[in-house]
Amino acid sequence: KMFYTCGPNEAMVVSGFGRSPPLMIAGGRVFVFPCIQQIQRITLNTLTLNVKSDKVYTRHGVPISVTGIAQVKIQGQNKEMLATACQMFMGKSEGEIAQIALETLEGHQRAIIAHLTVEEIYQDRKKFSEQVFKVASSDLVNMGIGVVSYTLKDVHDDQDYLHSLGKARTAQVQKDARIGEAQYKRDAVIREAHAMQEKVSAQYKNEIEMAKSQRDYELKKAAYDVEVNTKKAESEMAYQLQVAKTKQRIEEEKMQVQVVERTQQITLQEQEIIRKEKELEAKVKKPAEAEKYRLERLAEAQRLQLIMEAEAEAESIRMRGEAEAFATEAKGRAEAEQMAKKAEAFKQYKDGAMVDMLLEKLPLMAEEISKPLTSAKKVTMVSSGGSEVGAAKLAGEVLDIMTRLPVAVEKLTGVDIAQVCCWSMCV
Repeated sequence: KMFYTCGPNEAMVVSGFGRSPPLMIAGGRVFVFPCIQQIQRITLNTLTLNVKSDKVYTRHGVPISVTGIAQVKIQGQNKEMLATACQMFMGKSEGEIAQIALETLEGHQRAIIAHLTVEEIYQDRKKFSEQVFKVASSDLVNMGIGVVSYTLKDVHDDQDYLHSLGKARTAQVQKDARIGEAQYKRDAVIREAHAMQEKVSAQYKNEIEMAKSQRDYELKKAAYDVEVNTKKAESEMAYQLQVAKTKQRIEEEKMQVQVVERTQQITLQEQEIIRKEKELEAKVKKPAEAEKYRLERLAEAQRLQLIMEAEAEAESIRMRGEAEAFATEAKGRAEAEQMAKKAEAFKQYKDGAMVDMLLEKLPLMAEEISKPLTSAKKVTMVSSGGSEVGAAKLAGEVLDIMTRLPVAVEKLTGVDIAQVCCWSMCV
């Protein structure tokens, strides 16, 4: 299976197996199965044909040569015309197709020349071109070819017939030109005379109109002067009256201004009185009321503070009293319990308890005895006549007692009562 494409100026025809009738594609693509299908191409290009017809006799027997330019092409968008063109030109080259179309156009061109005169062909080329285009198009359509355009390019002959026609026409044109020039000059002179007459008449009419206009101007000017003077007098009187009215209105407005000014002064004075009252109220009354309110609030706050302080003090005293009562009660209960325990101990341990009491009081006694001795800085021994050796020995013993006594007191104050009790019980 092969894929083929062609441009817009070309058509493809696929025939063979499965292609009946053949498939025609102008500017497109198609799949073709080799061996069982065949693809052929035909050109859709525009062909330019130079159609020459030499020495063709016209209706009056004058031989002329005519050259035309034609543009033709196979119509690929019209399926019927494309099918007809494929049937007639498939396998032919572009030159062969152009030759067939050229011969057809030349035959139609000769036929139309034979039915016209030289003057008709030469003078009305557009009509001749339209006839050739119309006849050739109807014939070439049957071949699948469309005529795009046809134009007559040249017409000439070998007998100088066209040149003679040109001379006669040139002479006629020159004659018409001379006649036209003479007529134009004549008409120009006549028009100039008429113009001069019309000019003079217009001048006189203009002068008359000017005189009438001058007269009307003078009359109207006089009437206007009277009217203007009257208007001036009326205007002066009206001006004086208006001046008087204006002065009166000015005086009235001055009085009104004075009344307004006086009213404004009264209003300002009233506003000043109100302002001073507000200022007095703001500077004296309001501060006094504010100070009074502040003092009242301050007194109220102090009163509440004293009440709260008194209540707090009373609460504090009550709580201290309750605390002291509780402490006293607890202390009493503790002392009573201690005394009860002591009494029970004394009852149970008679001699031991006595020893315990003695030991408890002994440090206090020793402390009281040792205080004078510990505070003594100097001890003087006085002999009564004994030996000096005995006095020295006594002084040494006293010093030894004074030295050991504070230590013994300290030791006694640190004795545990429980240990003493146990000791006494053991004894």
